[in-house]
Amino acid sequence: MQSEFRNPNSAIIMSTFLTELHRRRTFAIIAHPDAGKTTLTEKLLLFGGAIQTAGAVKSNKIKKSTVSDFMEIERQRGISVSTSVMGFEYRNLQINILDTPGHEDFAEDTYRTLTAVDSAIVVVDVAKGVETQTEKLTKVCRMRDTPIIFFVNKMDREGQDAFDLLDEIEQKLNVRVRPLSWPIGMGQRFKGVYNLYERKLALFNPHGKQEEEDVIVFEDLSHPDLEKHLGESAARTLREEVEVVETVYPEFHKEDYLDGKICPVFFGSAVNNFGVKELLDCFVEIAPTPLPRVAEERLVRPEEEKLSGFVFKIFANMDPRHRDRIAFLRICSGRFERNKSYRHIRLDREFKFPSPTMFMASKKTLLEEAYPGDVVGLYDSGNFKIGDTLTEGETLHFKGIPSFSPEQFRYVENADPLKQKQFAKGLDQLMDEGVAQMFVRQSDGRRIIGTVGQLQFEVIQHRLESEYNAKCRYEAVSLHKACWISSEDPKALAEFLDRRKRDIAKDNHGSLVFLAETAWILQTVQENFPKVQFHFTSEV
Repeated sequence: MQSEFRNPNSAIIMSTFLTELHRRRTFAIIAHPDAGKTTLTEKLLLFGGAIQTAGAVKSNKIKKSTVSDFMEIERQRGISVSTSVMGFEYRNLQINILDTPGHEDFAEDTYRTLTAVDSAIVVVDVAKGVETQTEKLTKVCRMRDTPIIFFVNKMDREGQDAFDLLDEIEQKLNVRVRPLSWPIGMGQRFKGVYNLYERKLALFNPHGKQEEEDVIVFEDLSHPDLEKHLGESAARTLREEVEVVETVYPEFHKEDYLDGKICPVFFGSAVNNFGVKELLDCFVEIAPTPLPRVAEERLVRPEEEKLSGFVFKIFANMDPRHRDRIAFLRICSGRFERNKSYRHIRLDREFKFPSPTMFMASKKTLLEEAYPGDVVGLYDSGNFKIGDTLTEGETLHFKGIPSFSPEQFRYVENADPLKQKQFAKGLDQLMDEGVAQMFVRQSDGRRIIGTVGQLQFEVIQHRLESEYNAKCRYEAVSLHKACWISSEDPKALAEFLDRRKRDIAKDNHGSLVFLAETAWILQTVQENFPKVQFHFTSEV
């Protein structure tokens, strides 16, 4: 890293840059559908003053500035199919929230979003516990050692015992947890939480919002005043359970959290705005500032002078009148400036961006500059693909944007021979955006689309017709898994490709893929070809 910016006032500029860098906290909120992710997002935005009224997130007021044809699916289904970027200031810090789709059919968007954040908050429903989507998304965080905080939600309803739930989180998600707040009862008996991080008792008020007088400092739970606030039985139970927590769970150290070795846990009720402030206040203290990013060439540190960033999401037709696309760029190092030339590494071309945007909750604003941790929207006429890199000249390729083995497959064919060109262009661009994955079978050249959910097939069909004036039809294909293959032994790989050539395809990045018709076939080939590795994730 060069020590100063090349500028007469370089020391002042560098000082400002480092100040802005350390103000950033960029994180994702992830959860299984209906765990309360949207409600928690809303409460965090309320605390930050980014929205003024409850219900703004649920009613989609935050996202309605531009409505594309694609977004009709969101309105018809009442679900979110795309990541939203929202920023606000809190305690003189710039907080960037990436609110992800909860619906499993759009999990690929969430997987990519997790590459662009420095930490994550995982919402768990106290009654339902760890659900399927929670497992999948947490696994992605674990792959990247992303620091995780758990928020156990809906404590005002009956649910699992807190200790049982923590055991389930540890076992199913393969993490170590450390409660930093502890619930006092639940459902009708819910009296509040004890903040173990700040040694404060927060009393639950079911009839109104939490007031200052409802938060009492309690350094020593043995103090007799505890009975006055909770009653004898609840006070005794709290003392006993906190003693168990302090004995059984490891002591909390910020470094362990930042290294992904331990996950703090908070309890509360987002719909009642209870326990959320404790979560947010602790988060801004312990959550990481922008972290270094691994490129194929080297480790890129955020405090470096030169700009670098990668595209983790592309959204087409945000404004249907202009057929525009927005590429979402995560800034990794340096300072982004409007109208400055940057090198597009894959195309090896210089680009200027006269109208970059920052997403500040309720509005999309033109920005003059951005810093590491920020997400910048770049208007794109088709030059970007997922994983593309922008720099000030250096050749860098950022790693770690995952693709997961799809779970549903169909042949895709052009339904209108006169629109072959439009069909091919539309399909290529939708695959570039990561809407789904496409595999071309090497034996016959047929295209197979793989998705994580049924709804993605409808999205592709709808967008081809409305955006590219093309039509497609699907045909059934019997497949169990698509997995990427590699081997350190060229002979073993060549033999496998020859023996199983009818089951070999290439993805849209040219990587070799094995298409297994059944679980038994997959297991058999793994046993028969031990020198061939079968991968269920890949990186672009």
